Amino acid sequence: MPTLRNILFCLLMAYFPALSVAQDDLMDMLNDMEEETTNYAFATFKSVRIVNAHSIELPAAGVLQLIISHRFGRINDGAYQFFGLDQANMRLGFEYGITRWLNVGVGRSNVNKTYDSFVKVKFFRQSSGKRVMPFSVVGVSGIQANTLYWADPDRVNYFSSRLSYSHQLLIARKFNEALSFQVMPTMIHRNLVATRAEDNDVFAVGAGGRVKITPSMSINCEYFYILDIPGYRYTANNFQNSLSLSFDIETGGHVFQLMFTNSRGMTENLFVAETTGDWANGDIYFGFNLARVFTVSNKEKKQEKAKKDW
Repeated sequence: MPTLRNILFCLLMAYFPALSVAQDDLMDMLNDMEEETTNYAFATFKSVRIVNAHSIELPAAGVLQLIISHRFGRINDGAYQFFGLDQANMRLGFEYGITRWLNVGVGRSNVNKTYDSFVKVKFFRQSSGKRVMPFSVVGVSGIQANTLYWADPDRVNYFSSRLSYSHQLLIARKFNEALSFQVMPTMIHRNLVATRAEDNDVFAVGAGGRVKITPSMSINCEYFYILDIPGYRYTANNFQNSLSLSFDIETGGHVFQLMFTNSRGMTENLFVAETTGDWANGDIYFGFNLARVFTVSNKEKKQEKAKKDW
């Protein structure tokens, strides 16, 4: 006559192999889930600007970013101009994240009394794991309007003559926590140029990088090389290639960039196509960018909550 103890022992012996198989199946499922995870790169750059140029970073959806940019005078103006600090150029800009991959911006600077606007779209984001993408790719298209008084108001002047256009493809990779690099093929079109000896289109290739030195500080550098394309006469005014260096400090909701550059202008049509300063001659402008973010709408949180509720 089987006892209760014998019956329980037989049941456990029969159930244990099935439990072991189920445990193995569960572990396999967890491993499969880990393999399917996509890890995205983040904070390739700390700001939406490397120095003058756009970085691949965009404000988050529903976030408004204020950027105040100052460029003082040339350092080689000497002590009389307090090494450029007696003079100042400024741009006030706003950028807003419509979605995670789309943002728009507007700004106004006193250099040529320029108004500017742009659209910035993220096409690809660097990732590893299930989805492998070695680079982040962003497109930027902008328009700039020079609103200075006409040099000759008595002649026929067209509003279209005030406009310039810029188009860039930003290709960046974050190699590790300390090093990021970005390449920027660029095209500038100016509806009106100074002389017949100068073409309306300018083609350039920019490169920029970031080296992180502490958790909240980094050194940035960017350079734009104007391409000498056969048939394009761009050297008439002896413009220089733009070279800029910055020291970035992150302080909570602010990113503070201290910089040195040979570019007086702060919009693409000026610092890419019409830089006149020469580093070798001391034509260097000290300046800064101050960026501050404001959360206007928690779009991402609302979208995540809606998915959970659904």
